Amino acid sequence: MANNAPPRWDRKMQQRLARGEAAALGELYDRFASLVHSQAHRMLGDESAADLVTREVFGYVWENPDDYDPKQGSMRSWVARLTHRQSVRRLLSTDTAGTYEDAQDGGDRAERADLEERVRRATAAARADYIVASMPAPLRAALELAYIQRRDYRQTAADLGVTEDEARRRLRLGLQLLSTAHTRPLEGSAPPGYGRRL
Repeated sequence: MANNAPPRWDRKMQQRLARGEAAALGELYDRFASLVHSQAHRMLGDESAADLVTREVFGYVWENPDDYDPKQGSMRSWVARLTHRQSVRRLLSTDTAGTYEDAQDGGDRAERADLEERVRRATAAARADYIVASMPAPLRAALELAYIQRRDYRQTAADLGVTEDEARRRLRLGLQLLSTAHTRPLEGSAPPGYGRRL
């Protein structure tokens, strides 16, 4: 991170949470609940499990605001990491309760490999969601026009009011960022022990 100081909002929010201001938790929830819920739902594929992860993440933030380390990234990225970590734990605990014990007893290792593949795919999907949500608006708009609304780069340029070269540049950069979803961790990956209790 080029700038080690957290954004002013992040700093103030952490201070307010540390003082126990319930209004601060409400504001944080309003800002990040949809991010947390959609990320958890994408990973778990279950609405009630996503609801539970959302409650767990915000409960953790309320009880442990000092665990947020501005040097590791923004509060948004911290909340996204907590969501990812808790979703993976929930996925592992629900799917491996019997499978892991079976594998330990010489049971079906294919089930264990399948579970690991599901966790890997869910993690990559969560990274892709995070990358799209945090990329600059011009890149996100170009990708949405090209891949959701099925516009070619000429139509994308016209819709955005930019040159065709600029539209191609935005699309190329957006796709390059998305391609990292399979190879890189979430922004500001936490060191061992960071957010240890969640």
